[in-house]
This record gives sequence, structure tokens and C-alpha cells, in this order.
Amino acid sequence: MSKSVLVTGLLILLAVSPAAAAEPGKAGAAGASAAGQGEAFGPEYRIGPGDQLGIEVWKDPALTRAVIVLPDGKISFPLIGEIVAGGKTVAGLKKEIEGRLAPYIQNLVLTVEVRQINSMQVYVLGRVNTPGRVILTGNVDVLQALAIAGGPNSFANRSNIRIFRQERGRTLVIPFDYDDVTAGKKLETNILLHRGDVVFVP
Repeated sequence: MSKSVLVTGLLILLAVSPAAAAEPGKAGAAGASAAGQGEAFGPEYRIGPGDQLGIEVWKDPALTRAVIVLPDGKISFPLIGEIVAGGKTVAGLKKEIEGRLAPYIQNLVLTVEVRQINSMQVYVLGRVNTPGRVILTGNVDVLQALAIAGGPNSFANRSNIRIFRQERGRTLVIPFDYDDVTAGKKLETNILLHRGDVVFVP
């Protein structure tokens, strides 16, 4: 069997994997709990702009609602006004909201969950068949992201792919050799992508 046939088969398998991206409207059914969305990234998932949160105070329908995290990372909730949700874990946000609501509500029982993840975006650019934004609904590595983007096209320099990552105020450039990884070499370079990563195929 030729190498090109093997690679094509691998791309097809990756494209239909559960970690494949979805459009924002398909990222999760309304009302899906953090067990369906947030846990795809683990308990340390950091809430981001565009995420939909469900906040519920037990036995108080007036304090039960779905909220969208605004571009500045803030949400608004009755009694406490604006609060920064972006960058916090679900547990961290829950603790802060509890602290602010406690003076108003006795025996407070609060639930906070991620209903829909819309902020986990990466970008696949350059010589791929379908360049653009990819919305992640689970952990996705470089090879999977390239598969979602249709794979490198026939003009691509597949040995010189770069991942650009913003970290602590600076840009990291991470090399990726498509041919090596699909041949089973340098598999440690097939890293999991982070929010905002850019995969560029020259």
C-alpha cells in the first residue's frame, strides 16, 4: 500500500473522531452540563469569551439563567452586578459568586456549569484545503487540526509547518514536520493545541 493511501486513510479517521470541531451552534445541546462540555478539557478548563454558562440558585427561578461571557470576560448576574468570569475555572467562579450572594441568601446552594464552549478556537492557515477557524469541543492535537482543515494541499511545504502560540506576553514558534509525524516519527511534536494557537502551513 502506498504512503499516500495510508496518509489519506489516517486523515479520514481523524476527521470523524469525537474530538472533531463543530460550528458554534453545534458545539453542544442547550442545557448540556459541564460533564458534556467543560470536562472535555478537564476541571482546569479556563472560561473564555463567548462561552455559555448556566448559573442556578436552588429553589430560586429568578436567580437561574444562562449567560454568555462577554468579549471583556465579564458576565452580569442579579444582586451582584458584573463579575469577571474569563480566565477562571468553573470552581473558581462558583466560589466567587457564592461569596457575593451569601449576604443576600441564606442556605445558598449554587450550581455553575459550562453549557457551551465557544471560546476554544484555533486557526489553521496557509496551504491547507480548508483554512480558517476551528472551534474545539475537546482536546485536539496538531495532526487532528490539520485533518479538520482538510489536510495540507499539494503545494504545501509539509516539513516546515509552524504553530504560533501566545504565552506570557510573547509568541512561541513551535515546529511541526507533517511527514515525520505521519510516518510515526517525532510523535512528541504532535502537541495538544491551546486556545488561540495558529497552525501555519507554508
